[in-house]
Amino acid sequence: MEKTQQFIQENKQRFLDELIELLKIPSISADPAYTQDVLDTAEKVAEFLRKANVDNIEIAETEGYPVVYGEKIIDRNLPTVLVYGHYDVQPADPLELWESGPFEPVIKKTEIHPDGAIFARGAADDKGQFFMHVKAIEALIATNELPCNVKFMIEGEEEVGSPSLVNYIKNNKEKLKNDVILISDTSIISNDQPSINVGLRGLAYLEVEVKGADRDMHSGVYGGAVPNPINVLATMISKLIDEKGHITIPGFYDNVIELTEEERAEMAKIPFDLEEYKKSIGIKDIQGEDGFSTIERASTRPTLDVNGIWGGYIGKGAKTVIPSHAYAKISMRLVPGQDHEDIARKFAEYFPTLAPSSVEVKVTPHHGGKPYILPTSHKGYIAAKKALGETFEKEAIAERGGGSIPIVALFEEELGSKSVLMGFGLDTDVIHSPNEHYGLFNFYKGIETIPYFYQYFVQD
Repeated sequence: MEKTQQFIQENKQRFLDELIELLKIPSISADPAYTQDVLDTAEKVAEFLRKANVDNIEIAETEGYPVVYGEKIIDRNLPTVLVYGHYDVQPADPLELWESGPFEPVIKKTEIHPDGAIFARGAADDKGQFFMHVKAIEALIATNELPCNVKFMIEGEEEVGSPSLVNYIKNNKEKLKNDVILISDTSIISNDQPSINVGLRGLAYLEVEVKGADRDMHSGVYGGAVPNPINVLATMISKLIDEKGHITIPGFYDNVIELTEEERAEMAKIPFDLEEYKKSIGIKDIQGEDGFSTIERASTRPTLDVNGIWGGYIGKGAKTVIPSHAYAKISMRLVPGQDHEDIARKFAEYFPTLAPSSVEVKVTPHHGGKPYILPTSHKGYIAAKKALGETFEKEAIAERGGGSIPIVALFEEELGSKSVLMGFGLDTDVIHSPNEHYGLFNFYKGIETIPYFYQYFVQD
């Protein structure tokens, strides 16, 4: 890998300049106003794959935004790695909280990134991370050191739930056939401690509605005599979690696969400073399910959270009404053993029982996804651990992520292969928020590490 690493060092500035070019395009998949920008980004991704000398590049149409596909097959008898990423980004709102334009990339030094970080929407999620793979493959091809086959599948709808990816995968199973899937859309513990994400939580997402009278009522005339849907909804929500942080939905924990003592001991190795954790997010104290550490609560335990609640008058000034309706959006993060459809059904059966007879309750399930686990005995995990050890000169720790990437479980169902989540971001990159950024150290370290993954995956 000496030639590859030398090529990377000689082209670092060009790699960064090209990433900046990609970050300038506002590929916001959630907003139809940016449709052309999303399509332009797909074209740009294809252009960079061509520059990397990847073959058979396609901008494949779907029911929504296209999937960019490319491959480099050097020997059909060798293993094949499928690289997945997404070129779409989250909306940039609220714009007034950005210190620089979300699509005007700038490089600034920070306490965590003394060598500089690139500030822009999509810098860490996921343009900066999938672009590392494009550049790593470019280096391997240029130096004739690519040890196996590689395929790229870069989509444009991850930030809206990947609705078109299911059919694309189902219709292209032979084309996408692989021995392992490599994804960089996660983080490491710190720039001093590499880690590999071996688990993701699943997700069940629902919306609830509580209906009272057939119109908004005067709170002076009717207050105290008729149901207030907001009051009722707040009371109902308060009953979903008990004083020990335990979710009260009957059967919610029935199929949860508990951590073994060995797994809990491994997680305890993760460096964690509780005071620093609280300080970093501006809270005075933590809370959660009794009997579990903060790290366990945030990654290996199921949760229930209200993501939004509304109803009545929320404009300026006062309007003394009892609203006719109240609404909330509720998400539940799920762990291995739980099925999102089963949990959504249990919620829908239980929630209305918490309401008084004076109101009507409606529960509408939205999207969901299954949890995912990668065994540490898998050859992909072993290759990733060796690769990270090569460049960080420190042994990587296995950890689980608290978030959900539903398509990872889908990959295993449809393609029959495991995904290795070898991300290089940091939790402090504030993805999905104003001032998202990605450290130059992390960007370059990813490009340097990925070639070793291929080398060790073939050897193992």
